[in-house]
Amino acid sequence: MLILNRRTTAPATDSVALAYDERKRSRLKVKLASGAEAGIFLERGDHLHGGDRLAEEDGAAIVEILAAPERLIEAVADSPLLFARAAYHLGNRHVPVQILPTDHGGKLRFQTDHVLAEMAKGLGCTVSETEAPFQPESGAYGGHHHNHDHDDEHAALHDPGHGPHRSVPKIHQFKPR
Repeated sequence: MLILNRRTTAPATDSVALAYDERKRSRLKVKLASGAEAGIFLERGDHLHGGDRLAEEDGAAIVEILAAPERLIEAVADSPLLFARAAYHLGNRHVPVQILPTDHGGKLRFQTDHVLAEMAKGLGCTVSETEAPFQPESGAYGGHHHNHDHDDEHAALHDPGHGPHRSVPKIHQFKPR
């Protein structure tokens, strides 16, 4: 079994299609398009997105992660105000949402939940079921990949005595009276 445990930008030699809930897991056994079995081992909290590539430690196998089609609810807003209201109410419930543009408003996709679908319909959106790859927004704090090639840069931001000059003091740095 292949062990995929690091990110890469090298060309893929194989692929695997994973649903959103699978791409959020840090430990996962998968069957690749070639039929080979692989284990994905990532740092906790490190989510995969469609188009990401993972490699074996020795770099012999490179696997592209594909966002698998899944059943979703699609809420279409016909104005920017309705779009903003629907996005606000879904976000207020911490629902992963994929945002898609339209000519006059916008389209929101989220995992099948008929209570949320009724809410979006009650706000004035046109709601339907669809099957598509789900690539929700990472969120205000998401989207960071754990790449340890930047350890010095990271340390410089968190320790003023390490690396380049830090222009903003730590908020918990107190001066004696």
